[in-house]
Amino acid sequence: MVEEINILHYPRLDSILMVEKNIQDSEDYPTRMELWKSLPKQMQYQTFKLILDYLERSNKIMFQENKIIWIFPNNEKLNQLIQGAVKI
Repeated sequence: MVEEINILHYPRLDSILMVEKNIQDSEDYPTRMELWKSLPKQMQYQTFKLILDYLERSNKIMFQENKIIWIFPNNEKLNQLIQGAVKI
């Protein structure tokens, strides 16, 4: 859990969206450090960890063996498969 007392800087919406986009656009499942280093804009690591905590609590990502996996069902291919599925 995030401790309210130690947070020095809360992330802005554009920072959260930037991290989300980078996770979704990754060809492989990145680690925290790989993702942080690949961001187009620098941000404090504490802010980055806060964003990841938010994304995990909102069920958009999960961690498996230190890798970040996007699990939120907004994938275009997934939506096409669901639309074309046979209804029972």
